Amino acid sequence: MMLSDDVTRYVALHRSLGLKFNNEDQILRCFVTYAEANDDQYMRTERIFAWCRSASSPTRARTFYAAIRRFCIFIHAEDPHHEIPPAGAFGRGRCPRPAPHLLGHHQLRDLMTAALKLGPKGSISPHTYHHLFGLLAATGMRISEALALKRGDFTDDGLIVRKGKFDKSRLLPIHSTTRQALNRYLALREDLNAGGSDLFVVTTGQAPRKSTVYQVFRRLAHHLRIRDLGSASGPRVHDLRHMFAVRSLEACAHDRCEVTAHMLALSTYLGHSELEHTYWYLEATPVLLRSIAEAGEQLFQGREA
Repeated sequence: MMLSDDVTRYVALHRSLGLKFNNEDQILRCFVTYAEANDDQYMRTERIFAWCRSASSPTRARTFYAAIRRFCIFIHAEDPHHEIPPAGAFGRGRCPRPAPHLLGHHQLRDLMTAALKLGPKGSISPHTYHHLFGLLAATGMRISEALALKRGDFTDDGLIVRKGKFDKSRLLPIHSTTRQALNRYLALREDLNAGGSDLFVVTTGQAPRKSTVYQVFRRLAHHLRIRDLGSASGPRVHDLRHMFAVRSLEACAHDRCEVTAHMLALSTYLGHSELEHTYWYLEATPVLLRSIAEAGEQLFQGREA
């Protein structure tokens, strides 16, 4: 199979997920034309460097390189003869997106258990952080959305997110176990006389500040050695959202279910304005690429049948 055939499969898979992928398609086809003219059967780092250096500007070189490298990660999962060039060889954007950290279920349990040991002892605060972290991992909500929830937003139909991104509202169905956990939390609030209209409250009777939640999460992560002390990188609160999205996609891939429908449903659930924003979670987690590729092949075979 020629590299151009691999690009065709790669582009078709992305478009089946709802992406236009026109710019990436053009970049990859121009590159493989160049590579095949040099008799390359596999992706070669040296050839990629040479082609990207011919770009008209550093910005275009960086864009070309990033698109080709993502393709290399995908195709390397199928055949290790394809090389993966190093990240950032042509520089990074001014505001690079932080690398995601996929937390394991045991790490999440440890975080939630450690939260119950926070102070003040006998107050609602430890229970708040315990249930807040659990809700973020169980629903993929943004931290700002969770902290903006009011008690009345917890309904029989799910959680009403009134302050989503771009001020969009949505109804978030929740699993029965999540509902039970929130009911237990509200019962604890009654026992501890923790009033307030917010769903999650601390000793002030109000929801904690977002910056405070960040600090608490980092402190617990340092204590559990999930994050290195003093390091600027490592797991963040937002990675609980990433964990939810990736586990959802991972389950879909292994079950070989309808990828496109699942992606659309997940995008709506997460409150994304575009499907491409949801696909980033897959793209940022290379270990899933092989599974999704296999699911994509099943999807294409089903259409041909």
